[in-house]
Amino acid sequence: MIEYLKFAPVASFIFALTIGASLLAFNNEGLSGKWMLHPYSIYRKKNVFTLLTSGLIHKDWMHLIFNMLSYYFFAFQLEGAVGHWQFGVLYIASLILSDLPSVAKHKNDYWYHSLGASGAVSAVIFSFIMYAPMTKMMIIPIPFEIPAIIFGVLYLVYCHYASKHARDNVNHDAHFFGALCGVFITAILHPEVLPQFIHQLSGGVGLLLH
Repeated sequence: MIEYLKFAPVASFIFALTIGASLLAFNNEGLSGKWMLHPYSIYRKKNVFTLLTSGLIHKDWMHLIFNMLSYYFFAFQLEGAVGHWQFGVLYIASLILSDLPSVAKHKNDYWYHSLGASGAVSAVIFSFIMYAPMTKMMIIPIPFEIPAIIFGVLYLVYCHYASKHARDNVNHDAHFFGALCGVFITAILHPEVLPQFIHQLSGGVGLLLH
């Protein structure tokens, strides 16, 4: 843990804060309701703070575990690659920006609420993929290693399915927009990552074909 704090202090702080806030909200419905994203209010310039607080809480244990495992696999390594303050900018900006389409979509739906760090986690995943698309990973329940970019694709497939079929307060739409934020913000912070990504991807595909 000390090693994480030393080499990835921002990612460590966000990780601990999100888990702590989620556990607190699990046992406090009033807090959970206050911190949820409410597009109807935000569009009317009320409770704008929920653009941030909604990303600190989760619906249940499964939702929290899924997001935090995905975060854990990528965030600590990413901070070392992208930089400390850059990681903070990436995460916070993506958390906010990935929710804005939902605010616009549900601005007149008084009963719509959402919560979860999905948009920011997606940004972290796809930012990492820009740096190391062919990194091998073991993901349960897949019994063999897969490249990070394949994990990213599977992640978006799950998000798309959940967005179409889920009936909960989880903002699954934020996954897609968070992924876009991860790619674009990383490219803005470090433009050199784009040619490196293309080179690694083409090299990896070439090895597979041979």
